[in-house]
Amino acid sequence: MISPDAYKELDGWKIAQPRDGLARGAWWEIFGDRQLNALETRVSISNQNLMVAEAQFRQARALVREARAAYFPTVSLGLGYTRFRNSSTLASRSSSGSSTGTSSVTSGGGGSSAGATSDFQVGLDFSWELDVWGRIRRTVESNRANAQASAGDLESARLSFQAELAQDYFQLRTVDAQKQLLDETVAAFEKFLQLTRDRFASGVASQADVVQAQTQLKTTQAQAIDVGVQRAQLEHAIALLLGEAPSTFTLSAAPLAATPPAIPVGVPSELLERRPDIAAAERRVAVANAQIGVAVAAYYPTVTLNASSGLESSSLAKWFTAASRFWSVGPGISETVFDGGLRGAQTDAARAAYDATVATYRQTVLTSFQGVEDNLAALRILEQENGVQDDAVKAARKSVDLTTSQYKAGTVSYLNVITVQTIALTDEITAIQIRGRRMAAAVLLVQALGGGWTAAELPPSADVTKRDDPAPSAP
Repeated sequence: MISPDAYKELDGWKIAQPRDGLARGAWWEIFGDRQLNALETRVSISNQNLMVAEAQFRQARALVREARAAYFPTVSLGLGYTRFRNSSTLASRSSSGSSTGTSSVTSGGGGSSAGATSDFQVGLDFSWELDVWGRIRRTVESNRANAQASAGDLESARLSFQAELAQDYFQLRTVDAQKQLLDETVAAFEKFLQLTRDRFASGVASQADVVQAQTQLKTTQAQAIDVGVQRAQLEHAIALLLGEAPSTFTLSAAPLAATPPAIPVGVPSELLERRPDIAAAERRVAVANAQIGVAVAAYYPTVTLNASSGLESSSLAKWFTAASRFWSVGPGISETVFDGGLRGAQTDAARAAYDATVATYRQTVLTSFQGVEDNLAALRILEQENGVQDDAVKAARKSVDLTTSQYKAGTVSYLNVITVQTIALTDEITAIQIRGRRMAAAVLLVQALGGGWTAAELPPSADVTKRDDPAPSAP
């Protein structure tokens, strides 16, 4: 698939060499938050959904060994003992047939037809399907590619959970900053309420001013309490990502102080190597392509080599003598001459599945380009908005100071004070939320860029065949 030469939203961003600036694996370290670093390291250890993805990778790797086992012959050893007796009526018919010139039927093992006979058997069976048309080879190829895709899914899930944790963490810190602002505002409003009461006692202010000050104070106190709901939910979400019960997990309050770091972006072609979901989608194209070969191989005959050898006797004493030996050997060729169009349908289905995986791969690439563009745009626009909003906060604070002085001088009503205080509080909350959105966009941009991962970290074909190969994990 052809990738664009550059991102539309790249103006003002550094063109990076591959992996420059992003910590290898531990990409969250670029935010410089020690508590976030400590939490992120626990995701790969305790997240239960990640354990599901890791188990699925191990399952896919085991299927590679299962398919590869078909390269080799199957050898089975059998040991058996049978005690049997022929029907007496069958023996009578046999004797009657003998008197009229027909062949008689006698019991096996050399025993009498009327008595019980023992049959001791030990044998070795050998069966080997020769991979003349490549059916087994293409099956192994398909399973290997599927195991590599599963490894990509594992790393994609790991990156997703790590990014989700970082977003929840910064959102929680944003809520902490809002709570700190509201608590400080409540303290300021309490002082203003006392000032209004003093002015009322002096006959300068009216009872209405006192009531309005009380209303404003209680409203702000309610806002300060309300943010506790969102904080609790974010804390619970973080606990779940860490594989811990929400009742046992607590994060101390700390207002958001971080700003988005400089994130090197690179060029779109690098994105094809830096995202595990793209690597997984590309491997699934290889899976579907190999399955076409498996379907086509069904048109050709199956060639097998069979052999068996062992010892059989009706007497335990003679079981292991040379006279008890038996053997057989011979190749077998089987070909389906009519199946009602089954193989044709299976081949068409395999080709259609391949076309679907190609389209899915292309869509994954396009979606990844969109993710980078979206978050580049978000960071650019939010940075501009943050600057304007900071100016609005400064202006609102100055307006509060001026209006408060005018109220104390008796030149304006208390309604003017309430209005500018409300505007100032709203502007400050908006400024905090914008900073939180900038941090979330920075996390999403790192995730869209692959989090420092590259396709070179996919396990090679030889590794997914090994039983003792460890599952890939974040450093």
